[in-house]
Amino acid sequence: MSKKVSDHVLERLRDWGVEHVFAYPGDGINGLLAAWGRAENNPQFVQARHEEMAAFEAVGYAKFSGRVGVCAATSGPGAIHLLNGLYDAKLDHVPVVAIVGQTNRSAMGGSYQQEIDLLSLYKDVASDFCEMVTVPEQLPNVIDRAMRTAMARRSVTAVIIPADVQELEYSPPGHAFKMVPSSLGMPHYAPVPSDEDLTRAAEVLNAGEKVAVLVGQGARGARQEVMALADRLGAGVAKALLGKDALDDDLPYVTGAIGLLGTRPSYELMTGCDTLLVIGSSFPYTQFLPEFGQARAVQIDIDPHMVGLRYPFEVNLVGDARETLIRLLPLIDPAKDTGWRKKIEKDTARWWEVMQRRAAVDADPVNPEYVVHALSDLLPENVILSSDSGSAANWYARHLKLRGAMRGSLSGTLATMGPGVPYAIGAKFAHGDRPAIALVGDGAMQMNGMAELITIAKYYRQWEDPRLIVAVLNNRDLNQVTWEMRAMEGAPQFLPSQSIPDFAYADFARLAGLDGMRIEKPTDVQGAWEAALAADKPCVLDFVTDPAVPPVPPHATLDQIEAAATAVLKGDSDRAAMVRQGLKAKVQEFLPGRRSREDRPGTDDDR
Repeated sequence: MSKKVSDHVLERLRDWGVEHVFAYPGDGINGLLAAWGRAENNPQFVQARHEEMAAFEAVGYAKFSGRVGVCAATSGPGAIHLLNGLYDAKLDHVPVVAIVGQTNRSAMGGSYQQEIDLLSLYKDVASDFCEMVTVPEQLPNVIDRAMRTAMARRSVTAVIIPADVQELEYSPPGHAFKMVPSSLGMPHYAPVPSDEDLTRAAEVLNAGEKVAVLVGQGARGARQEVMALADRLGAGVAKALLGKDALDDDLPYVTGAIGLLGTRPSYELMTGCDTLLVIGSSFPYTQFLPEFGQARAVQIDIDPHMVGLRYPFEVNLVGDARETLIRLLPLIDPAKDTGWRKKIEKDTARWWEVMQRRAAVDADPVNPEYVVHALSDLLPENVILSSDSGSAANWYARHLKLRGAMRGSLSGTLATMGPGVPYAIGAKFAHGDRPAIALVGDGAMQMNGMAELITIAKYYRQWEDPRLIVAVLNNRDLNQVTWEMRAMEGAPQFLPSQSIPDFAYADFARLAGLDGMRIEKPTDVQGAWEAALAADKPCVLDFVTDPAVPPVPPHATLDQIEAAATAVLKGDSDRAAMVRQGLKAKVQEFLPGRRSREDRPGTDDDR
């Protein structure tokens, strides 16, 4: 039987070890769909409810497996729908290949139905490699380059295949002029800096007395080396949010996340250090790094295009984090003074006490910080966590202690709403033997998470461990933006934009054939987590939480939080009236030990 182009596309993906393609059907890829039927669904076609969700699932799969995520969509609207998920991959440096259909070649340029200039549309998101296949002989080279480039550059690539080309008989490139044969495989390599650069970096680090280390997702494979370096330098280690699982949170010198969603000890680590080492991170917020001129700085990154960003680094080391640190460690002198490390450990221990107290504050009806704090000690040792954007990301960043083999991620640089649930689905296809938990706000759940419960219900029986918990923080408010309006704009909550309807998420889950529980009392929180973790099917936990709990930035003073509370008082709605009652006192409860500057003349300690 003759082989069509569509058959060869799937065959070549199998040759690359692709096991799943996250997709949604459409007539622009009918040829591929028929080939999937002939191939007995190998690689598996994983049917999302929407192309954007298919892309997010591919991103989650890639983040948690370390392999290339592959997604597919039809021409026109299907290809457009992929874009948000693809940009999420691009900005977080995740390898994803998109395969999209296109109208027949004979219709191109004719303003035909669903005809979109996909090469132009994808020019930015797939800037490293985007190609349209117009003749069979372009394959397998185009597929090979898309896969290899995505892996090598940790980026998005795209292959556009017109519908009529999918149906052509496949003929390989020959040994002839203007033919481009190809081969499979991506060699493993680990670039390292020169000895001269390593020596310069060691000189900077050895001269420091108060060293701060910031790690990102690029340090994930160098856990032992980062620990050894931090011990030798007597340093504290902060984590960019994408690197939350790069180092154990229960290490006494790990100060936690950095930035607006970060911790107080991470903020103080940066404001107090005289030397900074950044490993595998492009953390964007300069204001949370040391003041310019305060600290000498060294950066390690595998991508030469990403060094020298964010801060005036004195030495930039281009190389794999683990291999670079292995070569750097013998050049590092042990710290002579332990005072800096002791201060870091004291600050960090105090922070975790503050987190425990904040989680224990009464709220109406449930404190969202308690919901996440209660989960931390219950986390299975091999759990995979995803968080959506919004206030849920604050509690994920601050309250969960990831350790050992635990994995976690979110939309880091794009910070888009919506990936929490599809990330967890992608994680389950990458690791069907591990439990997954998605922390999402009710805004993200209503935006697109609910439909993906149908996807979970369709596929969970094929997972060795069926546990996938979707925890909805149901506060009837687009909470992160509400608080940003108050803190940054001095404006009250604008209800027409911020208030969202309550919904019975647990009932919807049960309607889809999953487990579901609605939790409206603090006393039921821990039991709900325990029941979901013991269940034999996926579960939705609908936690009814208080929208008045502030996601306080780590550097905020009580004065600034009071200003946000004052902004609320400008409103005259029932919702604002509810918040008005005792909000200032509640904010003070959430900031134990922190006083206004007027109460502390002569000191800058705004802890």
